[in-house]
Amino acid sequence: MIYDAAVIGAGVVGALIGRELTKYKLSVCILEKENDVAMGSSRANSAIVHAGFDAESGTLKAKLNVRGSQMMEKLAQDLGVSYRRNGSLVIGFDENDMDTIRVLYERGLKNGVEGLEIVGKERLKELEPQLSDQVVGALHAPTGAIICPYDLTISAVGNAMDNGAELRLNFTAEKIEWTGEYYRITSDGDMVEARYLIDAAGLYADEVAKLAREDSFAIRPRRGEYLLLDKECGWFSEHTVFRTPTKMGKGILITPTVDGNLLLGPTSENIDDKEDTEVTAAGIQKIIGEALGDMPKVPYRKVITSFCGLRATAEGGDFIIRPAKGNPHFILAAGIDSPGLSSAPAIAEYVAELLKDAGLSMEPNPKFIPVRESTHWFRKLSNSEKNKVIENDPKFGRVICRCETVTEGEIIDAIRRNPQATTLDAVKRRTRSGMGRCQGGFCSPYIVEILSRELDIPFEEVTKSGKGSYLNVGKTK
Repeated sequence: MIYDAAVIGAGVVGALIGRELTKYKLSVCILEKENDVAMGSSRANSAIVHAGFDAESGTLKAKLNVRGSQMMEKLAQDLGVSYRRNGSLVIGFDENDMDTIRVLYERGLKNGVEGLEIVGKERLKELEPQLSDQVVGALHAPTGAIICPYDLTISAVGNAMDNGAELRLNFTAEKIEWTGEYYRITSDGDMVEARYLIDAAGLYADEVAKLAREDSFAIRPRRGEYLLLDKECGWFSEHTVFRTPTKMGKGILITPTVDGNLLLGPTSENIDDKEDTEVTAAGIQKIIGEALGDMPKVPYRKVITSFCGLRATAEGGDFIIRPAKGNPHFILAAGIDSPGLSSAPAIAEYVAELLKDAGLSMEPNPKFIPVRESTHWFRKLSNSEKNKVIENDPKFGRVICRCETVTEGEIIDAIRRNPQATTLDAVKRRTRSGMGRCQGGFCSPYIVEILSRELDIPFEEVTKSGKGSYLNVGKTK
């Protein structure tokens, strides 16, 4: 079969591009080198929907950030993904910071961001009582929001699959050939052919592009380390709080998450290794030091885990979204660092326009279904609603993860549903099992049992995150 379009990369950008294309009468295939979707930058980032005041006016980042932010709430509602418009604050400690804030304010107005205001110390204390007394003012952006990036990615891929797209995991593009009519993408023991090809490969977008003889850019990873605090700390900050930005990014932020935790980070360090997700002692100290400078009472001792993500940064500072110079059938969606998550819905829309301009027939699909129900919802129900669900399926009456109140019914749903969860971590990302205070210490063995049963594989073949990550070596009795 020759697909109309193939997307390389199942991060949030590739996922939403794939979903966008299923709105049309097209055959679509999403290719991912890992054993699950959302395994790169989309798995570990700040989970922020930026308002759009930071990007330089006239850039793709400015255009797509504002548009994406406007689209995100409806998209999250359709896909059953948690979203909260909590607003953001860029805080200033002196007049130099306030000069930068005024520049951001004017830029935001030019970019079309709504509701921006510069607030003084008194108003700021009303908005965020925990802020340091040293803070003199801030830029308040009420349209800033928070979301779960991997939940969005998983739901977008699932919705695309429900609308006819095919997902191929463990597919590493090793060779790309243009036959004159279509692309032939070869992986180890597998091959896909498509008339149009979209490169949304994140950190590896430059390497994928080179396979297609497009070598006009390079991607360098930028490492960001984070600390995640217990849910009892989620109340501490209502807004997403930034310092004034620098060329390396928006600095250490303090933000609630949609699931009720408090998130601190990230650091920002240019590195060479595209697989280096090490959390360092120096990074942890930097996060704590800057967070305490912003909010002196931040409860940093309530950390339940730390993690690291890599951003795909390209020279020039803007997104690279355009047809390849040698062939309009090859579309680049590269260099998608911050505000990539915020821009992703608009990037998908923009890529669809580029494909249409390149000659791809875009006849609307009247059977497209935009809605997908949430995969982790039981904990949000009232007691009477829970009882009705349990009456219908008793598996929802068995709580597997006590920290996050995740039931056996939800875990089974995650394993059976598009895109299918086949590892312990895949179940974790879909249901939040193992994401609470004990970090899977209680529930992991039970989830392994469920995976073994549902996938019909031996207990010892269940892995944490794919090839080689075995949890058990054999039976003791």
